[in-house]
Amino acid sequence: MHHTDTAFVQCPYCGEEIEIVVDGSVEHQQYVEDCSVCCRPIVFTVVAEDGEVLSVDARSEDE
Repeated sequence: MHHTDTAFVQCPYCGEEIEIVVDGSVEHQQYVEDCSVCCRPIVFTVVAEDGEVLSVDARSEDE
């Protein structure tokens, strides 16, 4: 069973706050998802423990 949470992050390009769905069953993951506002690729780093999302970091691809 997947434990998913939603998180709000600020796009590093356009500054808009966007909502993403994160999987709390994976302890450490990194993936790229396009901003729902400006469509530029954001690199997300998610840290979770025991099914609970501890942190979500959003940065631009060139950072």
